[in-house]
Amino acid sequence: MTGADVLLLALGAVAVGAGALVVATRHLVRAGLWLVVCLGALAGDYLVLTAELVAWVQVLIYVGAVVVLLLFAVMLTRAPIGPSDDLDRPGWPAALVGAGSGLGLAVLLVHAFRWSRVDLPAAGTAERLGEQVFRAWVLPFEVLSVLLLAALVGAIVLSRPDIGGRR
Repeated sequence: MTGADVLLLALGAVAVGAGALVVATRHLVRAGLWLVVCLGALAGDYLVLTAELVAWVQVLIYVGAVVVLLLFAVMLTRAPIGPSDDLDRPGWPAALVGAGSGLGLAVLLVHAFRWSRVDLPAAGTAERLGEQVFRAWVLPFEVLSVLLLAALVGAIVLSRPDIGGRR
C-alpha cells in the first residue's frame, strides 16, 4: 500500500464521516458546514487521483457556490437555525432504504462487471474537457446558471415582505 492509497482512504473516510454528519445533525447550519467538509474531502480525493481540474471545479462550484447558496437561502428565508424538532424523526426507515439501495447497487455492479476487463481510455486533458463543455454542453450549462439565479432572486423576494408582499 502506497502513501497515495493511504491518503485516498483517509480522505474517503473523512468524506463518508462528514456525509453521515450532514444527515445526522439537528442543526441546519452545521449540516451545511459538514457538507463543506465532505465536498472538500472529495476534492482532496480528486487531487490524489491526479484530476486537478475536477478537484478545482469541485472546490469552486460545489464548495464555493452551492454551499454558499444554501447558507444564504437559510439566512434569507429566516429558517430556524438551532435544533429543530421537525428533524427528530425515526431513523430506521432511512437506514433501511439506504442499506437496500446500497446493497442493490453493489449487486448490480458485481453482476455487470463480473468477468469483464475494462480498458481505460486515454487520459483526458483540460483542453478536451473544455471543448466538450463549451461546444456540446454550453446550452445546459447556461440554463443551469439562469435557473440558479432565478432561485436566488425568488428566495430574496419570498423573504422580504416589503418587496413581494401587499401593502
